[in-house]
Amino acid sequence: MIITTSRLFSQTRHLLLTPTALSRRKIMDVHIPPKLVVTTHNQYKTPDHLTVDNVRPQPLDQFKDWFEAARTTVAEPEAMTLSTSTPSGVPSARVVLLKLVDDKGFIFFTNYTSRKSKELLENPNAALTFYWKEVSRQIRVVGKVEKVTRQESEEYFQSRPLGSRIGAWASKQSSVVEEGEVQERYAKLEKRFGEDSVPTPEFWGGWRLIPDEVEFWLGKPSRLHDRVQYTRQNAPDSETPSWTIRRLAP
Repeated sequence: MIITTSRLFSQTRHLLLTPTALSRRKIMDVHIPPKLVVTTHNQYKTPDHLTVDNVRPQPLDQFKDWFEAARTTVAEPEAMTLSTSTPSGVPSARVVLLKLVDDKGFIFFTNYTSRKSKELLENPNAALTFYWKEVSRQIRVVGKVEKVTRQESEEYFQSRPLGSRIGAWASKQSSVVEEGEVQERYAKLEKRFGEDSVPTPEFWGGWRLIPDEVEFWLGKPSRLHDRVQYTRQNAPDSETPSWTIRRLAP
């Protein structure tokens, strides 16, 4: 597919336009195809195999194995798609960063007034997806969320770079803002806090997703992928989770 753009302005006229005027000018003669067609068919070629017999009994342990292996070849393996929904079932998804895996689940941190947090407060059911293209692996997690303790949020917040801590105060996440508004607020807060300790905002903290289902996927040729699914058999607060492990059709 080729998208061609004709030259809209002569060089002289282009120089007379300010960057703002250029950015706001509507480009009317760009050819846009009537539909976008993707015809590539990537064939996944992985030397290893994924079976119900070679995975660990606990999915969090299996995840840790895969994650440690991915660190050497995958750029930002902690990036994951977090899917949430409203009580009426309207979904939304965004990429966030995994920060911790403990004995209960997957932990990430965010603004508690953001869209994702509001949806999680109203509907605690959520899903995570990791996709590691470099190794043809993905992991899908489904479960319920809970807030982490205030101490856990404080400890992580204070480990962040100074700019990120100030940025958490400056951004009213997911709210509509004017151009430059957040940067202006950040500059004021930067002067206010200086190099001193930046306190953890009350509206900021962590979420833990406690899995009820975890699926590991390994890409294979001809779309005959390996898929192994863990399904929880006992209550999420059980000291030793019990899981059913099954193979799924690709």
